[in-house]
Amino acid sequence: MTQQGTLYIISAPSGAGKTSLVKALLPQLSNAQLSISYTTRPARAGEVDGANYFFVDEDTFSEMVEAQSFMEYASVFGYHYGTSHEWVEQRLAHGIDVILEIDWQGARQCRMFHPDSLLIFILPPSKAVLQQRLEARSLDSVEVIQRRMGEASKEVSHSHEYDYIVINDDFSCALTELCAIFTANSLKTQRQLARNKGILDEILL
Repeated sequence: MTQQGTLYIISAPSGAGKTSLVKALLPQLSNAQLSISYTTRPARAGEVDGANYFFVDEDTFSEMVEAQSFMEYASVFGYHYGTSHEWVEQRLAHGIDVILEIDWQGARQCRMFHPDSLLIFILPPSKAVLQQRLEARSLDSVEVIQRRMGEASKEVSHSHEYDYIVINDDFSCALTELCAIFTANSLKTQRQLARNKGILDEILL
């Protein structure tokens, strides 16, 4: 029987480095996939439908909400984002760990469906550094950056609801800490016993 995968939920204020950390983390994991969300946001340069997001229009998204197709969904800066029940459940059932990059509201919703999910919050080292990173990306206007800074305070106020907090001051250190969380969870007794039943049976003979 295939062991159920783990649902990992990673949140952070915009600009904290969450996406970069997860991108660097994935090649170091042997059995994990990043969840692909549905969104009404237009694709940015270089983004591919079905790889970065599933890009849909407002009507399609509304129909999926009505059909209860989403594990969680939210509106962020005027656009809608949602995580497909079916997409996540299929992979977990096949023993694949799934990583969700979502906000605190989505994390709450997902934990209702998966109480055993593991929640990680990425913090910037300071408010000033967060603003510097947002400005350095050159993706948003001054007005949007200020709005993101306002949202950051709200997001960070929910960090205590998470199982782990990683502070992204030095990228390499933050990545090492993030890897350690995944490694420790993979070595939990229940998962080890399921993976290594043959070894245990032989030793106990």
